[in-house]
Amino acid sequence: MSMGSSLDRPAVDRPKDRQKSRITNGVLLPGVDGRSAWVRRAKDVLSAHLSDIPDASAAERSIIRRAAVLTVELERLEAQFALAGEADPETLDLYGRVSGNLRRLLEAVGLERRTRDTGLTLNDILREQQP
Repeated sequence: MSMGSSLDRPAVDRPKDRQKSRITNGVLLPGVDGRSAWVRRAKDVLSAHLSDIPDASAAERSIIRRAAVLTVELERLEAQFALAGEADPETLDLYGRVSGNLRRLLEAVGLERRTRDTGLTLNDILREQQP
């Protein structure tokens, strides 16, 4: 053992809350170049979901992270379908299963259906069609 090894140095007393993982410090995937298109898109999706739940618990953040990954992969499949002009049955089946899993993850963190204001009600449309 050399004289400069870590075993020869005195222990440094650090507060436990300062020792965070790379993920906690904002690195999406340790050891992966964060500049790739996939990682940048995953970070964008993750940020968008987390902005909807600013006080998300650790479990909710974990679910949202997985939802972001599934979203990026579904987008890649959609691009694949568009470029090919079709979807093969196996990939379409995978797409459907992943979409269902994504929906369940998003429901777990509070995804809600919202009515969209189209400006006109059914009564408005019916009134316009009457002579």
